[in-house]
Amino acid sequence: MSEFDFKRYHIRSMNAGSDQERASINQELKDLYSSLSEEDKAEFNKQLQTFLTTQVARIKSDYESVHGLNQPN
Repeated sequence: MSEFDFKRYHIRSMNAGSDQERASINQELKDLYSSLSEEDKAEFNKQLQTFLTTQVARIKSDYESVHGLNQPN
């Protein structure tokens, strides 16, 4: 089973200097996916879903923490 480093792609994309650079990073990820076997594609999708779920939960938690600062206890 391969371990995919989605965080590396995510950070590179966030720090991209232009839309063209971001598109290039996205293309790298698409090319990686295309090169995988069907079994590895299934694992890729599973790991990607886990990564995205984790990131959305983290962002939600951060947002609620900051948003809650304006609320009375």
